[in-house]
Amino acid sequence: MWRTRSAAACVICRSLAKSSYGIKRKSPLQNLHLVSRSIHHPCYPSSKFQRPPLRISIQLFSSLNRLPLRKTKLLNVKYGYQFHRNFWLARLASRLLKVRYLILGSAVGGGYTAKKTYDQWKDMMPDLDEYKWIVPDFIWELDEHIDFEKLIKALPDADDLAKLLPDFDKIGESFTSLKGFFSPGYNLVSEVIGSSDLLLLLGSPGETAFRATDQGYDNDKQYKKVSDKEKIDQLQEELLRTQLKYQRMLERLEKENKELRKLVLQRDDKGIHQRKLKKSLIDMYSEVLDILSDYDASYNTQDHLPRVVVVGDQSAGKTSVLEMIAQARIFPRGSGEMMTRSPVKVTLSEGPHHVALFKDSSREFDLTKEEDLAALRNEIEIRMRNSVKEGCTVSTETISLSVKGPGLQRMVLVDLPGVISTVTSGMAPDTKETIFSISKAYMQNPNAIILCIQDGSVDAERSIVTDLVSQMDPQGKRTIFVLTKVDLAEKNVASPSRIQQIIEGKLFPMKALGYFAVVTGKGNSSESIESIKEYEEEFFQNSKLLKACMLKAHQVTTKNLSLAVSDCFWKMVRESVEQQADAFKATRFNLETEWKNNYPRLRELDRNELFEKAKNEILDEVISLTQVTPKHWEEILQKTLWERVSTHVIENIYLPAAQTMNSGTFNTTVDIKLKQWTDKQLPNKAVEVAWETLQEEFSRFMTEQKGKEHDDIFDKLKQAVKEESIKRHKWNERAEDSLRVIQHNALEDRSISDKQQWDAAIHFMEETLQSRLKDTESIIEDMVGPDWKKRWLYWIGRTKEQNIRNETKNELEKLIKCNEEHAAYLANDEVTTVRKNLEARGVTVDPCLIKDTWHQIYRRYFLKTALNHCNLCRRGFHYYQRHFVDSELECNDIVLFWRIQRMLAITANTLRQQLTNTEVRRLEKNVKEVLEDFAEDNEKKVKLLTGKRVQLAEDLKKVREIQEKLEAFIEALHQEK
Repeated sequence: MWRTRSAAACVICRSLAKSSYGIKRKSPLQNLHLVSRSIHHPCYPSSKFQRPPLRISIQLFSSLNRLPLRKTKLLNVKYGYQFHRNFWLARLASRLLKVRYLILGSAVGGGYTAKKTYDQWKDMMPDLDEYKWIVPDFIWELDEHIDFEKLIKALPDADDLAKLLPDFDKIGESFTSLKGFFSPGYNLVSEVIGSSDLLLLLGSPGETAFRATDQGYDNDKQYKKVSDKEKIDQLQEELLRTQLKYQRMLERLEKENKELRKLVLQRDDKGIHQRKLKKSLIDMYSEVLDILSDYDASYNTQDHLPRVVVVGDQSAGKTSVLEMIAQARIFPRGSGEMMTRSPVKVTLSEGPHHVALFKDSSREFDLTKEEDLAALRNEIEIRMRNSVKEGCTVSTETISLSVKGPGLQRMVLVDLPGVISTVTSGMAPDTKETIFSISKAYMQNPNAIILCIQDGSVDAERSIVTDLVSQMDPQGKRTIFVLTKVDLAEKNVASPSRIQQIIEGKLFPMKALGYFAVVTGKGNSSESIESIKEYEEEFFQNSKLLKACMLKAHQVTTKNLSLAVSDCFWKMVRESVEQQADAFKATRFNLETEWKNNYPRLRELDRNELFEKAKNEILDEVISLTQVTPKHWEEILQKTLWERVSTHVIENIYLPAAQTMNSGTFNTTVDIKLKQWTDKQLPNKAVEVAWETLQEEFSRFMTEQKGKEHDDIFDKLKQAVKEESIKRHKWNERAEDSLRVIQHNALEDRSISDKQQWDAAIHFMEETLQSRLKDTESIIEDMVGPDWKKRWLYWIGRTKEQNIRNETKNELEKLIKCNEEHAAYLANDEVTTVRKNLEARGVTVDPCLIKDTWHQIYRRYFLKTALNHCNLCRRGFHYYQRHFVDSELECNDIVLFWRIQRMLAITANTLRQQLTNTEVRRLEKNVKEVLEDFAEDNEKKVKLLTGKRVQLAEDLKKVREIQEKLEAFIEALHQEK
């Protein structure tokens, strides 16, 4: 320990010895700055910690005070120092200790002074965190691409730098001599600080007023010899010139910055730098708003996320202000007519190219090309008209549009239909109320920023929207007032102070956060955005309102407006988004609890997932049609076809042929009738039967319950799919022609090959005749009423008409008994005879009633006779093989029914092949097309898939999606900070 101290003392002693021999030499300390010397030099006059002078008569000088060292005689001191004592070792130790204390004290004092000076300097610096947007993003990310540690190691040491530094004393003297030269520049900077519109925009109202007061005081000194009026005019002109000068400088710098950012974004777009851009943040926020609009189209209290709602009277310039903010003429325009027929949500974000695209489309419109701009305006107009329902003028459906481009302020704006005072011809009667309800629905959101657009070229008393805005935001905490068409207002308004009253918020009853005055062109729809901006800048440069200080620089131009709106928008987003996320988190918990209590064993399937599940079930059921056996198909087809054609066969073929006198005539009549039937009706009737059979089988598979797996929530959807598929399905047109040939060939065959086919034909004929006889007996019973047994057992009587028909029936039965071979139709004289016989018994009968009754009576007689003949023909197969030679028995009717039976079997087989090979697959294709159409039609799905379970799952899915996107947005928002 002592060795170390002694060694240090020796080193210090040598340094003092070297500096005490009168060698004039500059210390490295002299090369430091004046402020640094005042901190580190122990003897510098400005230092608080000065070395106490030695109590001797003559003070020693060294190179530290830049004076030559000269030898002096030591004088007597108060400490009783004796020169004759030669304690040189003690004297050396004491001096070394003093030097140590001096060095230690200087270090402590210098460090404290340096820290205090640094803190004062730091407090004087303004807080520039809010203006980081001025510096491009890649500046803040240089540390990711440049290794600063290697760069620091490559720099020279402090000693080497000290040798290279200049003499700051001489530089300070040079600056002192140039003080007079820099005085005008200093005054100019002070003037800029006091009058620049950039500081007016960024500074608070109190600071602005304070600076303006100081400037007025300085100018008062400068122009104290000038009259007050001339002094004010000179000050205003000088202030305006300075503002315009630096405004142009600022615009040039911003233009250069915009070009640089465009280059950087293009490099990012090509993948050179893989980083998240600011545009992703606003896109995420816009997606949240889109989901919210789908979840709750009425914008109730659950949706408290900020958005900029643009409201104003019709033709007040809302759309023009939006286009200036978006820097593109994207909206359809009209002269005095209503063009905005539905809300349009515009998401502005930053990107390398100026493009626009819709939420539900992948097409990008290049906003730098006039063709794409015209196509975009046309598309917006088409979407607006399509969203308006029949009988209405405006729509509540929101059109979502995204606009990207370099230099655009990130925000979400909603352009609403203009407020009207009178419903004109061609409008729906409720148009005015509908527009008011849409505007109130958007503005009732407590975090919505209301951009109130007022036409400056019309009288303020004609404004409707200001009263509406004051009702929704009476305190003006989220309203920004914009006065448009200021150029026309300045030209037409007699009193310019009226415009000043509007901008200061003294004319309208509403309150606002800020007031802006803008010019959005000369009223020519063909003007470009650049020409409008140039016209706006030129107008305000020459405006009397600005020269007379009625308007402030930060209150004019759409550029300043967009900056202020964007800042306000993001401020409200940061303040409200976390609270909104917490609200949806609580809603999600409530919905999940309700689902667990009501549907504990079911998955949470939303409407789209349920539709996919139902779609798979329906397709499986269609495929099940291919599993139907051919036997089942043919049995159903044959039975159904005979039910449809049996009446025609009995009434129009068999009965007329049976009236003939011999077998030859019978066969001829049958062949003619069958040919006519086959050519015209039979193939068509067969196709109808096949199509109906396919529908019935398809419906059976669709509607039959499958035990516990059946879900009645799909019943309405399946029924709709079945009806639409059947409606679209058409049988193959060629099938009917091929079927006609097959049926004609089948009916021409009369050869019964064996006894089994003969017996089958007899059985088929008996079943048919018995079924017809039963139906005829039932009809006759209804005509004549119950017989005596039923009347006696059930105490049922006959009506007057039934008594008349009963008497007519008895008379006609007598006629048949008299002539068993009577024809199928009554002659006129026979009708007269029957009528007279009935009149003789006191029964008045109409001739039509007699003929109608005869038809049923003769049918019953004919069917009974045919059944008896059928029994006789059971043994007639032997005679048939011999062509009934030497036999009185003729069984041509059995052959007819065999031909009909064989035709039915062949037709059923042919139809079955067409069904299984062609029509089932075509039906499956139709079902798939219907399902695809239904999948794209959300209204159809909402109509067909209903119920508490569906709605609860749908709400749960939406709330989860909103919460997840909100959390992702909040995380990205924190990362951007």
